[in-house]
Amino acid sequence: MKKVIVVGGGAAGLLAAGQAAMACAEVLLLEKMQRPGRKLCITGKGRCNLTNIAELSDFLDHFGRNGRFLRQAFAQFFTPNLMDFLTGLGLELATERGGRVFPVSGKAPDVLKVLQKWLAALDVTSRCTSPVERLLIDNGRITGVLCEGRKIRGDAVILATGGASYPATGSTGDGYILARAAGHTIVPVRPALVPLETAGHTAKKMAGLSLRNVAVRMIVDGKKKRQAFGEIAFTEFGLSGPVTLTCSGEVVDYLREGKKVVFSLDLKPALDETKLDARLQRDFTSRAKEQFDSVLRGLLPREMVPVCVEATGIPLEKPAGEITAKERRCLRTWIKDFRLEISGHRSFDEAIITAGGVDVREIDPRTMESLRTKGLYIVGELLDIHGDTGGYNLQAAFSTGWLAGRSAAIEKETDFLV
Repeated sequence: MKKVIVVGGGAAGLLAAGQAAMACAEVLLLEKMQRPGRKLCITGKGRCNLTNIAELSDFLDHFGRNGRFLRQAFAQFFTPNLMDFLTGLGLELATERGGRVFPVSGKAPDVLKVLQKWLAALDVTSRCTSPVERLLIDNGRITGVLCEGRKIRGDAVILATGGASYPATGSTGDGYILARAAGHTIVPVRPALVPLETAGHTAKKMAGLSLRNVAVRMIVDGKKKRQAFGEIAFTEFGLSGPVTLTCSGEVVDYLREGKKVVFSLDLKPALDETKLDARLQRDFTSRAKEQFDSVLRGLLPREMVPVCVEATGIPLEKPAGEITAKERRCLRTWIKDFRLEISGHRSFDEAIITAGGVDVREIDPRTMESLRTKGLYIVGELLDIHGDTGGYNLQAAFSTGWLAGRSAAIEKETDFLV
């Protein structure tokens, strides 16, 4: 039997270990934390957004320029395969808004439980609190790992240690050090799917408020770069929510380049300028004796009213019937173009995933094997691939882990002996 060592017990590592065992390998799973799957248990706000039912071409688009690297892995193990696999293990699944797939129970630990039961049935040996210190390499080929000062020999090693986000779960970037020592190039790592910080105190005044159906334009150095639509949330430090997270990867890179980034929010995207102006005239006329701030509460959430009053300069106590055309135009502009300057981003502690990592040009996409070190496989968030929020990243972890586990177990033996 081939001996396969899997380093890391997250989503990719668990799938890799099980697939290697199913291909008749002797498998040892090494996890440095006290228990595996800690990050898996907090994904999707603890509900575990497993995957997305989007078509393959659309799915790949959510990973940007490196999405094509995943085509081979997805061709062998994609959303339908994952869903069939998990339901076969007894986990009931449900598809929700946006094509997102969750366990029916809404509990991420249930996913971990069925995977651990699966590994136990396959006789996978799991060791927790067992950090790997070094890869053992001889003449360009993996020979095993050094774990707690002891050499453990193996025919293949699968690196599945995760990225650098949510370090409290064990993803502290160890895998990058190990991969670099094996000859790999590490694309600079930075937070992705991360909340953003805004200049001033405007966002803080609305902390706790979430807005649905908002159009957000990202403006970089005065030029519009992209537009997104959906939910945005205000926090004590700035912005969060799905739209913010989706745009955050690009924002982080722009900020690193020293560029000025502004979010322009269209609070009434269903109304063009003409229709919105007609709505404002109608409200101000029908409620002419009411104060400006009272009429605003019919247009905006309560938390936004003081912010709007301050930004437009229209006295809150002014009767609606006395609002001038100039003031109405100012209000209309603010509603359609409410701007917040992005001043920074939160740390890896709050980032859902990591951008950057092992350069995918140094990995065989057909097997996930390293092109630098024979017998070494690298999967999941360690790779320089990251997608949007919505189940895409977890599917990438499952798929690359599945492919690596199978490949490591069935790759043709060489004359190397351990």
